[in-house]
Amino acid sequence: MTVSERIIEKAIAAPKAIVLPEGDEPRTLVAAAEVLRRKIAFPILLGNKDIISAEAEKLGADIDGATIIDPECSADAEMLAGELYELRKNKGLTPDNARGLVRDPMYYAVMMVKLGLASGLVSGAVNTTGDMLRPALQIIKTKRPGGIVSSAFLMELKDKNIGEDGLLVYSDCVVVPDPTAEELAQIAIDTAQTAQVLCGIPQPRVAMLSFSTKGSADSDSVRKVRQATELAKGLSPELCIDGEMQFDAAIIPEIGSAKAPGSPVAGRANVLVFPDLQAGNIGYKITQRIGDAKCFAVLQGLAAPCNDLSRGCSADDIVKTIAATVAQAE
Repeated sequence: MTVSERIIEKAIAAPKAIVLPEGDEPRTLVAAAEVLRRKIAFPILLGNKDIISAEAEKLGADIDGATIIDPECSADAEMLAGELYELRKNKGLTPDNARGLVRDPMYYAVMMVKLGLASGLVSGAVNTTGDMLRPALQIIKTKRPGGIVSSAFLMELKDKNIGEDGLLVYSDCVVVPDPTAEELAQIAIDTAQTAQVLCGIPQPRVAMLSFSTKGSADSDSVRKVRQATELAKGLSPELCIDGEMQFDAAIIPEIGSAKAPGSPVAGRANVLVFPDLQAGNIGYKITQRIGDAKCFAVLQGLAAPCNDLSRGCSADDIVKTIAATVAQAE
């Protein structure tokens, strides 16, 4: 069973309401129909009801059972605007500004999650990551004061001898350009939690990646990874983490034992934390394109699950991401 199949099973066991702000987008409608058919979640589609219904009929997508809400004329709009004003008035937001913002499906969706009217949201087939993250950070905020949001990429490899039966979890690959040592430590802890809770990995083994293994080279960037490793150990003493180490030392037992003898992680890592966004983004795309790995991503660090899609996503990608959002909410 693949990790996505396990996540879907977990979602089916405890489905939740997930709001989809891009409610009239064709792939989203096909995904909503599939989610309903398989009882993965209770989708809430935002947008004009007539347009959504007509588009669904044209696609042959049976969305009977989905909740459809038009932010332009919702009975809850005034209540949501009032709540948004209270949350943001100290930032200069006026009641009229709040009313205008909740007519935006993205802000409407974020407010639904904030108030518990939905357990999570999924967007990105049309909107950018920033379009969703800005209101999410303003309203839902991070799960820890002063925390950060990052991404975790679930990489399923054909070689089952690597990682956790062929599964590696990469971070961060799309959000934080140049994390500090403190941020890198938090990314490592959050990614280990994602690996355990979402992917079912019983013992995350976290490798803090670098171009150096255990002092084979030295630079500011290497020292940052070393510091982040020690900070993560201090913040989460039960975490199995080691670094700094090179990619091959992290995942190949022979190389790991030669370069980092005695390490509890080297050669056996199933969670790989990249030192910065350039390395992470390049790394996951090489693994996906040359390594022929299947992958999908979730965001981590927010107080409630909000997940971003690639604008080139398929309906199946959206189904998997909705399932992951349900599982994160659980």
